[in-house]
Order: sequence, then C-alpha cells, then structure tokens
Amino acid sequence: MVSGKLKTINDLKDRTKAFALKVIAMADALRGKRSADIIARQIIRSATSVGANYRAACRAQTHAEFVAKVHDVQEEADETQYWLELLHESGSIGDQAFKELIRESSELTAIFTASYTTARKNRSQTKYK
Repeated sequence: MVSGKLKTINDLKDRTKAFALKVIAMADALRGKRSADIIARQIIRSATSVGANYRAACRAQTHAEFVAKVHDVQEEADETQYWLELLHESGSIGDQAFKELIRESSELTAIFTASYTTARKNRSQTKYK
C-alpha cells in the first residue's frame, strides 16, 4: 500500500508529465507560421520544465532547496499559461485545445503556488525553533 503523501507525489509526477506530453503534441501540430514555431519552442521548454523541476523538488536535500525548486515549478507553469494565451490570441490554436491546456496549466499553477506558499510558511516557522 502506497502512503497518501507518496501517492500524491507520484500522481503529480504523472500529471506534470502528461501535461508536458499534451503540450508537445499541440506544439507539433502547429502549422507554418514563424511566430507559432518560435512560441512552440518556448512553450515546450516551459511545459517540460514543470515536471522536471517538480521531480527535482522531490529529490531536494534541504528545505531551502525544496522551496526554490517549487518556486521554479510555479514560475514555469505560469509561463506556460502565457505562451498558451499568445498562441490562442494569435489564432494559432483553437478554442478547444486552448481550454483544455489552459485549465490544466492553471490548476498546476494553483497547486504549486499553494505548495510554495506553504513551504515558505513552514520554513519561517521552523527557522526560530
């Protein structure tokens, strides 16, 4: 039986990987416009960094390292939202693809923002003990 915390960690690892794969598939389906190609490179970098940095956070040796890595995850998820918005508003991706990916990106951003806030709070509470 997997503990609840480990299950959540593994679920988030799987979820961030699935998100990256969906973004890669969307980027690979973009057609011809130079701007879409440039943004596709950026969004692939940021979306894949979400999962990579989360894995690094899970391997952190110190609380400070964990906080820093979770902050990176939060920033990359938010950056991915920005690139998605640009692709959608420029007409490079349709409404359905945008809605699915922006929803997941928003949820991941919220999850890791909450994790970062909690981790920083926990660090400040233990700092003086």
